[in-house]
Amino acid sequence: MEDFLKGRTSVGFQIKEQYKELKSQGHKHGGLFNFMTPFYMPIDLELVRDILAKSSKTFIDRGVYYNERDDPLSAHLFNVDGEKWKRLRKYLSPTFTSGKLKTMFGTLLQCTDPLIETLSELADNNTPMDLKEVLARFSTDVIGSCAFGLECNSFKSPDAEFRKYGRKLFEKNLWEMLQLLFVVSNPDLGRFLKIVTTPKDTAEFFMKVIKETINYRESTNYYRKDMFQLLIELKNKQLEENKTPLTLDEIAAQAFVFFVGGFETTSSATTFLLFQLASHQDIQQKVRDEINVVLKKHNGKITYDSLADLKYTVQVLDESLRLFPPVTQLLRKCTEDYKIPGTDIVLQKGSQVFIPLLGIQTDPEYFPEPEKFDPERFSVENKNIRHFTHIPFGEGPRMCIGNRFALMQIKALLMVVLRNFKFSVNKNTQIPIKADPLSIVYCPQSTLWLDVKKIVS
Repeated sequence: MEDFLKGRTSVGFQIKEQYKELKSQGHKHGGLFNFMTPFYMPIDLELVRDILAKSSKTFIDRGVYYNERDDPLSAHLFNVDGEKWKRLRKYLSPTFTSGKLKTMFGTLLQCTDPLIETLSELADNNTPMDLKEVLARFSTDVIGSCAFGLECNSFKSPDAEFRKYGRKLFEKNLWEMLQLLFVVSNPDLGRFLKIVTTPKDTAEFFMKVIKETINYRESTNYYRKDMFQLLIELKNKQLEENKTPLTLDEIAAQAFVFFVGGFETTSSATTFLLFQLASHQDIQQKVRDEINVVLKKHNGKITYDSLADLKYTVQVLDESLRLFPPVTQLLRKCTEDYKIPGTDIVLQKGSQVFIPLLGIQTDPEYFPEPEKFDPERFSVENKNIRHFTHIPFGEGPRMCIGNRFALMQIKALLMVVLRNFKFSVNKNTQIPIKADPLSIVYCPQSTLWLDVKKIVS
């Protein structure tokens, strides 16, 4: 905790170091304290598998803090537990089928137009690109358009409200991070103290946007192929079937999680991916060559179906997500007493668990030379990846429901930018990259500058 308090490292990296130390000593499991609350941490892969898969019913809850009474936007699918989670998961799963994603693909692709315009201007003016900022604006436009049906215009208006409030959600100071760690360890006390994790002005902004969008669409019969429309249709279907419909707060919270889940996590993952491509010109060119072959097959058009033909590109994406998973540890909570396999130890109901995701994904036992960026690990010839050693979106019933949308967004972005531009690392970028210790997700602490050059056909 000392290194975290002094801003030297993030919680995720502390857990990674704890994992390495325990494993080097031959332990199959261990633990650590978050404030005064003990957390169990499995080291052995079979224990990880048991918690996430075989005994997943016992660990169906994440144990993430939410406060439905005082902070209704926090009661979304990622956070909630028990029957409420099961109900919401059942309702929302159809949102991310292949058919639904395909209908949203055209909307997503339109968001690349201002991105291309911005990159062209940077290339023409020989101006380096602030990689994370540019990709955050792109992610804001994608989520605003695909989830809320709103044109955010983040490239022309960098201080647009969606971008401003999105930034506030993830940029925490030390006090806010300590508060977040405290309520994860003491959720009941947090609710008693009426602690909220969504800033008041942010909550007011999103509630206003959501209410206005619902009222406008229902009063005008306006229809748009986006996630928000699916929530409205779900509510109306429940009313027709005389079932208890989603409340306004529930609709708002689920729309909100589309933003939370798709904004910082996807932009950070793409930031690290493009930086690795800029750092490895041979790999960047190999991805570009594959993209050009796929485009030729699909008559020069980027379509939803064309994404399935990207093979090497997916290897590169998998390797980047191995080294730089947006979420560095998974949280689980016992819903009943659990006897740890192979021991006489019983985790009591309510016990909290850290799955050291980053530690596992950079373990030399599973990935030799783990800090090396090597997409060939995931090639068909070499692929012998043990299950549960590469789980950047989690695993089991609580696996990220939006992972297919995120992958669609990243692959579409790569096809658009790599066919038109070449990227290299600018001399002003500080290397090695350090993780931001005060960020909820894994993202760089300092600015990553890239040089951009147009590709002449």
